[in-house]
Amino acid sequence: MVITLEGRLGSQHLLLSLLILTAWKAGSGQVRYSVPEEAKHGTFVGRIAQDLGLELAELVPRLFRLASKGHGDLLEVNLQNGILFVNSRIDREELCGRTLECSIHLEVIVDRPLQVFHVEVEVKDINDNAPVFHLKEQRVRISESRLPDSLFPLEGASDADVGSNSILTYKLSSSKYFALDVKTNSDDNTQIGLVLRKSLDREEVPEHNLLLTATDEGKPELTGTVQVLVTVLDVNDNAPSFEQTEYEVRIFENLGNGTVVIRLNASDRDEGVNGEISYSFNSLVPAMVGDQFRIDPNTGEIVTKGNLDFEKLNLYKIRVDATDKGHPPMAGHCTVVLRVLDINDNVPQIALTSLSLPIREDAQLGTVIALISVSDLDSGANGQVTCSLTPQVPFKLVSTFKNYYSLVLDSALDRESVANYALVVTARDGGSPSLSATASVSVEVADVNDNAPAFAQPEYTVFVKENNPPGCHIFTVSARDADAQENALVSYSLVERRVGERALSSYVSVHAESGKVYALQPLDHEELELLQFQVSARDAGVPPLGSNVTLQVFVLDENDNAPALLPLPLPLPLPGARGGGGALSEPVSRAVGAGHVVAKVRAVDADSGYNAWLSYELQPAAGGARSPFRVALYTGEISTTRALDEADAPRQRLLVLVKDHGEPALTATATVLLSLVESGQAPRPSSRVLAGGAGAGAGAGAGAALVDVNVYLIVAICAVSSLLVLTLLLSTALRCSAPPSEGACGPGKPTLVCSSAVGSWSYSQQRRQRCALGRARPRPTSWPSAPVIHPA
Repeated sequence: MVITLEGRLGSQHLLLSLLILTAWKAGSGQVRYSVPEEAKHGTFVGRIAQDLGLELAELVPRLFRLASKGHGDLLEVNLQNGILFVNSRIDREELCGRTLECSIHLEVIVDRPLQVFHVEVEVKDINDNAPVFHLKEQRVRISESRLPDSLFPLEGASDADVGSNSILTYKLSSSKYFALDVKTNSDDNTQIGLVLRKSLDREEVPEHNLLLTATDEGKPELTGTVQVLVTVLDVNDNAPSFEQTEYEVRIFENLGNGTVVIRLNASDRDEGVNGEISYSFNSLVPAMVGDQFRIDPNTGEIVTKGNLDFEKLNLYKIRVDATDKGHPPMAGHCTVVLRVLDINDNVPQIALTSLSLPIREDAQLGTVIALISVSDLDSGANGQVTCSLTPQVPFKLVSTFKNYYSLVLDSALDRESVANYALVVTARDGGSPSLSATASVSVEVADVNDNAPAFAQPEYTVFVKENNPPGCHIFTVSARDADAQENALVSYSLVERRVGERALSSYVSVHAESGKVYALQPLDHEELELLQFQVSARDAGVPPLGSNVTLQVFVLDENDNAPALLPLPLPLPLPGARGGGGALSEPVSRAVGAGHVVAKVRAVDADSGYNAWLSYELQPAAGGARSPFRVALYTGEISTTRALDEADAPRQRLLVLVKDHGEPALTATATVLLSLVESGQAPRPSSRVLAGGAGAGAGAGAGAALVDVNVYLIVAICAVSSLLVLTLLLSTALRCSAPPSEGACGPGKPTLVCSSAVGSWSYSQQRRQRCALGRARPRPTSWPSAPVIHPA
């Protein structure tokens, strides 16, 4: 038993070893690809599955995977198509540095059975690195005494690429002093340097800025540059020099000790100790110069040591040396001429006398305001004094005698523009520099009542709703007076006039101090649509001044008038007409058809606009019975809705509701009694309306009786009616074209309205137009109902 078990275990180990060996031999083949560095993500590298002899369908079941030491996920395989592609940025210089050959080693592993494949991906170099100089700036120091053809080494550039991409050529910017020397050693190491072509002069050009450019041989070519700064070292070959050989200085007497007279400046084109300069008086300078002046050896300043006196000595000539510190030292020379001048050390004095203040703004030109005198203790030009006046004001100084002046009015004054002037009188002498003194004069301008109160606008428009409470504030007028004190106190009053038969003061009043305008009584739009008047504003000056402003008060309409039914005279007793109790009966033939107009209700509204726009409604009959009649919404015409029959009651009582469009709406009612007669009884064409009460629905009726007429009578009546309408229209047109009378606010005559006019809306518009044209006081008007005649 034991021997058999050990034999089986040995056989299993041997079989496993053979399988591993077979798998290693099968996967020992190697595949090579190449890819350029910096390739984009997803760049195709190779069909790795196909090249390794693997089927696409078995990549996932066999757990196909890549392994690469140290290179992360640079490359990846698409398991759907078996393509090896670039997964992330590949930088050859980062992977392999300066090594010529660079590759990424990949291990491809699959299971079932286990196989390992080796794949080499060569990373090809591209020219993605420009030549680089290690220093941003190369400095070379050369003495100006160096001879031409001298060589000065420079540091070359380096290129991170390999092959031809790293081969560099050099070029130097154009220079007449330097050339570039390039040498290549046996080990391909390039050495570069500067060659001096021409002698240098530091005083002419102390520094040379050159640009060294390195270019590789890649495609495209890349370049790198570095600044080469050549500093020329100095040699003491220049003596100090002054800007001038002689300097002339003018100084005033009485200068304090230590006052700088002049600062000399010598320059040396050399540098360093060769350019350091020391200043000194020449040995030939007289001793008295040393007693009055000294010179600073470092700054070249000549300063005073004692008090200069113009009367004692007014001219000094000083010789100055400037010596550098080179070896051997070199010196330059100049002469300073000092002239001592007399100084102006006395200030002018000003005296003001005889002030006449304040001055009225209506003062005459040339009025003397003040007398001024000036003086100066100096002599010559230093004692000559001139006076001036500032700022630019309506005054001037007039010279009356030597050093005496008068302050007079030069132009008109306006206190409302400037009420006070702050004048400055300046006295200046003729010295150099001149001295001056100032004196202030305050001139106050006294007010004169020369400005009337002024309103902001010449006319104001005010809108007031009718039925306002008595004494309500409707507007405030305000006038401004540019004067001062009592000349600016404004009081307000009405410009009295007649409004119709009444005084204006019975309608409105104005507060004398505040300018508030009050309505003294409730305004009625139907009586007065526009109230136009003037308010006067007067100041308290002597004499007083005033101005007027116009107020146009428009009284806005409110719905305070109910519709009014037009009254009609009672008709004559007609055969077949029945009426009682104030109601009229209108006979209607049963033979009329649908749409036949049997009567018309007319009404007007004393309001305006929508408040006077009337509509007509037929109230439903008692018991809910449907009436065979209807009323037009805006014309009030009563017509049949269908043909009349025997079932209709012989007497029809219609209740018509007349309603305006105001808020809230007001109403009136009219009762129309219609008598249905047989077709053999021909009614007389007529139409009557019963007027009823407004608002409460109370009213009485007015009926119209139809009589027998023939066709000729109908034609005659229509012709007479047309002639009458034409005559009234012509009369109305002539009256409207006549010029309106001033203040005509009385009631106008009734206006004829054609039977085709739409309700009371046209009446309201015509009445408003008449008021606007003639300034007439509007009053509700009424007109008779035109008869509506229909053939039997």
